[in-house]
Amino acid sequence: MNKSARRGHYGIDAPYAPFFMGIGLLACLALVVFAHIDSFLISATILPLILAFYLHTTLRGKFVAWHQLLASQRWRGDEHVLDLGCGRGAVLLMAAEHLPQGRATGIDIWSSKDQSGNAIDVTASNANAEGVADRIELKTGDMRELPFADASFDLVVSNVAIHNISARAGRDRAIAEAWRVLRPGGKLLIADIGKTRQYQQSLAALGVSSQRHSLGWRMWWGGPWMATVLLTANKAAAANESIEIVGSS
Repeated sequence: MNKSARRGHYGIDAPYAPFFMGIGLLACLALVVFAHIDSFLISATILPLILAFYLHTTLRGKFVAWHQLLASQRWRGDEHVLDLGCGRGAVLLMAAEHLPQGRATGIDIWSSKDQSGNAIDVTASNANAEGVADRIELKTGDMRELPFADASFDLVVSNVAIHNISARAGRDRAIAEAWRVLRPGGKLLIADIGKTRQYQQSLAALGVSSQRHSLGWRMWWGGPWMATVLLTANKAAAANESIEIVGSS
């Protein structure tokens, strides 16, 4: 079985985006066919490709990319993982599959604007479908004010969520909170579009070194101009710590 294939139902990210792409495509076709305005022919040709890339990423590509990313980590199986902006559980539940003795916690404000049908009961249903309901915990909360103690998690992940915070200061706060709840020896994996340089600067202000790299065409939200970039950072282990979830980035 292809391990990146899922049994749950995960909706569409930012559902307004493909909707307006479709409306734009229909408008361009109408102008070409009925108004004979040939200048819109290029747009009518390109928009289907953009829409196809977007739908591939939201329905398939992100699962393949995160499956590979999570599989590359070194797991003990008893880690505690936090997913910031977990939505319907795409990344959260894949992480939980690596945790037979561990725990995966997802936190979200459950905005259907950011993901279609986003709701805590939908994520819980997906956890049952994927067979990991006994390994997860779902919370309603703001990633800028995480309701967790310092050094609570071995791995903190987030997939295309932090950019939804409109204010730069709020995004800085979310990164600081992610680092606060990460335990020594743990790792941060933040995938996002357009804002990862800011996140890198936020970590640098905390004295943290990080790396960035593209997750490739499978996570193009319409094209290379909307590529998903992964930010990784490792928190130095304390002298008496032996925990290791470093993996390859």
